[in-house]
Amino acid sequence: MKVVTFGCRMNVFESAVISKLGADVDDNVVVVNTCAVTSEAERQCRQTIRKLRRENPKCVLIVTGCAAQLHPELYAKMPEVDRILGNHEKLDKKWLHAKNKGHVGDVEQAFELPIVTDFEGRSRAFLQIQQGCDHACTFCIVRFARGPNRGISPEQVLTQAKAFADAGYQELVLTGADVVSYPYNLWKISRQILEEVPQIKRLRYGSLDPAPLNQTFINLLKKYPQIMPYFHLSIQAGDNLILKRMGRRHTREQVLDLIHKVREVCPQAVFGADFITGFPTETEDQFLQTMDLVKQANITKLHVFPYSEREGTPAAKMPQVPVPIRKERAARLRKLGAELSQNLLQQMVGEKVSVLVEESSRGWTENYLNVILNKEYNSGEIVSLTIKGVKDNALVG
Repeated sequence: MKVVTFGCRMNVFESAVISKLGADVDDNVVVVNTCAVTSEAERQCRQTIRKLRRENPKCVLIVTGCAAQLHPELYAKMPEVDRILGNHEKLDKKWLHAKNKGHVGDVEQAFELPIVTDFEGRSRAFLQIQQGCDHACTFCIVRFARGPNRGISPEQVLTQAKAFADAGYQELVLTGADVVSYPYNLWKISRQILEEVPQIKRLRYGSLDPAPLNQTFINLLKKYPQIMPYFHLSIQAGDNLILKRMGRRHTREQVLDLIHKVREVCPQAVFGADFITGFPTETEDQFLQTMDLVKQANITKLHVFPYSEREGTPAAKMPQVPVPIRKERAARLRKLGAELSQNLLQQMVGEKVSVLVEESSRGWTENYLNVILNKEYNSGEIVSLTIKGVKDNALVG
């Protein structure tokens, strides 16, 4: 079985689950695990489906993931597609092995995940501890594809973390659609992992909602240096009125205060963030507030998306910003992010860093900067290096 993955780290983990569950499925089965976060993401999924069919004319092509969950009829009509599976069904062995046209069921079902220990080509382990979202951002379609907030038990989290450690993984990434809302307390389970699974030397989180990041989070960073000093925040905009219209639960002032507090206890911290440009009603001055926030906070890893209408969301009914303006603002924000990133890389020259080897000639620092290695190391090994320069948007160590 071949699995092609689009989208978030949850899909990375779930694709590993699919590969395990389908280990005894015929080699001619191809599974496309789709993303629906934007219309462009869906377009790329459909393009890949057509390409895979051309390359594998006799394969059984299964489409699953968020796009299939939201629009099963659209993908079922594609002549290239043999079967459709929903987000729940793709994690159920009986559906992967079934011979029918597939099934897309209720996204509100509880979810259980088998133990997986293999992430092909990756030296970091991804552990999905949470699923769904109870919030109501006006632009977001993902909650309709993933259902309400729910999580696997702390016991299952620890069992999976220990399995990763036994398999030789030293870095663990906790993921979810809204991982901060893990119903059994994200900070508590983080402490348990770090104290009960000492083989895990590095702990990271997927995208974090800034609103619930409180003093407990700050205290955790102060106590556990194993929590890596890179944090990716779901900020989306830098203007308070736009944030309110987005249905976000934070303000620009809260974001700036949070980043300041993190850097007080973790001076080497690096921040990334998601941003949407050209959200309905956004003016040029409001967009400039986002640019200003990025500069003030020195956010150096930007994931920038021109606003994409998603049918059925409140934002799709608001007055729209012309598409060319959305794209032009996205280009300006990306340019700013690239400049700030280059500045950070230059500042790292001469610094001693700890690097997790991702492959023989690449690796990641603790604050998630890519490093070109000076010689070959074993994947998954943590090595100490001195940064000698910058090349191709990466450090040279």
